[in-house]
Amino acid sequence: MVRISQFHLAPAVALIILLIHSTLLVAVSKPHVISFGKWSTVQCSSDSAAGDKLLTLKVRPLLVDAHLKEFTLGLPHEVTDRLFVVRRAFRVNDSLPQEPSAPPHWQWQRGGWLLADRVTGHITPINLPEFDPFFSAASWYRDYIAYCGVSEDGRKLYAVVAQINRRKPVLKKLLEGAKFTIEDAALDSACPIPSWQRTPTRVTFEPAGSPQQTFAIRGRTVDLVIQDEDDEEAAK
Repeated sequence: MVRISQFHLAPAVALIILLIHSTLLVAVSKPHVISFGKWSTVQCSSDSAAGDKLLTLKVRPLLVDAHLKEFTLGLPHEVTDRLFVVRRAFRVNDSLPQEPSAPPHWQWQRGGWLLADRVTGHITPINLPEFDPFFSAASWYRDYIAYCGVSEDGRKLYAVVAQINRRKPVLKKLLEGAKFTIEDAALDSACPIPSWQRTPTRVTFEPAGSPQQTFAIRGRTVDLVIQDEDDEEAAK
């Protein structure tokens, strides 16, 4: 019979615990690989009155450790060296109840925005108030996104600035007089893409039928920039 003294057993147990801990630590800290697949050209349906209008889009798969997670369109925006955002694309079954169930009639749609974490490999949707997947053309700066939001009844436009990980928008202002009807099949966006300025941080909205409006973004506060003040800043 082999006997193991307590003197030798304690270091052995400690070594085993250390090895297990190191193995778990390596497994937890193992980096994930997020990559994109090849581009494909698809037809996307519109949300306008003319439902037969199709748009041509380029989509590509978003892969985490070589596994398909989502389909995306457009180029990603790098928020930090760890986080980036990208626009989602997806397919819905457009088959009518009276039509044959097989094969399904898949139709591509434009979706919202996704936040990707290169360290954890997590892909999460970003909650954007009044964001319309078809009519809200967006512009990113740092962790801010600016776009023209559309009301639920499709009759009102809002200047919206949202920030990642904030529930409430930094800015949500009704664009009075802006010309927009959801029934207009010729429209691909409610208004031109907002433009950003770095120093000081400002964003400008120019919707059709409504005067240009520029807002100064200071953290979580927003100020409307009056044209006279803007001219004075430019003259300095």
